[in-house]
Amino acid sequence: MKKQLLALFIALVPALSMAAGSPAKLDAMSPDLYNTESLHNGARLFVNYCMGCHSAEHQRFARTAEDLGIPQEVIEENLILSPQTAYNDQMRIAMTKADSAVWFGTPPPDLSLMARLKSPEYIYSFLRSFYLDSGKPWGVNNSVFPDVGMPHVLADLQGTYSLACDPNAIGAETIDPLKGKVANPRDCFKEVTPGSLSPTEFDKAVYDLTNFMVYVAEPSKYQANSLAPKVLIFIVIFFFFAYLLKKEYWRDVKH
Repeated sequence: MKKQLLALFIALVPALSMAAGSPAKLDAMSPDLYNTESLHNGARLFVNYCMGCHSAEHQRFARTAEDLGIPQEVIEENLILSPQTAYNDQMRIAMTKADSAVWFGTPPPDLSLMARLKSPEYIYSFLRSFYLDSGKPWGVNNSVFPDVGMPHVLADLQGTYSLACDPNAIGAETIDPLKGKVANPRDCFKEVTPGSLSPTEFDKAVYDLTNFMVYVAEPSKYQANSLAPKVLIFIVIFFFFAYLLKKEYWRDVKH
């Protein structure tokens, strides 16, 4: 028994050492799937900035339009950018996986389930954490995903930033007892060139994009949320009749 426990402990050592590391500190992000303005803007950003390389093949343009209340003509004019793509098609891209593997070394992942695979906080933090790094092929790196193999596609919106310190070492907002100043991981990012959006506007844009990706990861939530009250009402009514039936059966048993 002792040998088995020792073997189990040895097997868990690698996992424990990985868990003991310092993972990236993520910013808070609370999705709002009923904020249609946010989701509409997020859909626009996703198509224009993500779908150059990434698909969302588990989602259809028509389903997006139906769930988010977007007219078909608006989808066709603004979100369907390829003449070969129809309204009821999946949100695929023209680039094949074989070609992308040759060009990039590995095909860019499909983003349909990324919000479930990672988390809304991860995506939100990742998109806000690019910084200049001349030693990387794309000239940028990311504090959430070090050595990321993609360019900063939102650079025209955010601008470019350098990294003055390690944001993951700060952890969370703390007060310096000597200076009386709040230390925030975002303070490590120093603006080099401005983007077309202010920092507040850019954070809102990233929120909208992340919000849309959360919706894409589980579009059935709308149906589930609308069905849940009906199911609960049915359970209450069924319980009432089941209780009366139980009393009727037990009345005969007692007598």
